[in-house]
Amino acid sequence: MSSAILRQASSAARAATRSCAFSTSVVARKDFVQDLYLRELKSYKPPSPAKDAHVGVVKAYALPPTPQAPALPTDLAGELSAYDATEPTVAAAAVKTTEGEQSGPTGAEAFLSFLEADEPKAEAHH
Repeated sequence: MSSAILRQASSAARAATRSCAFSTSVVARKDFVQDLYLRELKSYKPPSPAKDAHVGVVKAYALPPTPQAPALPTDLAGELSAYDATEPTVAAAAVKTTEGEQSGPTGAEAFLSFLEADEPKAEAHH
């Protein structure tokens, strides 16, 4: 009995799809959702921005101050003679501090001997 009902339902469904697939009426082809969407798009008016909407977002522009041209000193000859008269600082003090930090030989031979030296064995942590 159930197979007879299924046959009748499937034949009814096939008949319905055949008759609905080839619609010749213009009204049946009309897309209501598309018409509603297009009508809403045409009637949409964007809100106008407020006149003071930029306040707080945009900073007021102010021109930077005009730079001043450098001026030569009035007593240029006196300043040059004072500069020539000063004693230069001696770099020997800086050399002494760097010598104290170094211990042992330096140079390529020391570096090569460091590379050839055995690495200390890592102690096992318990």
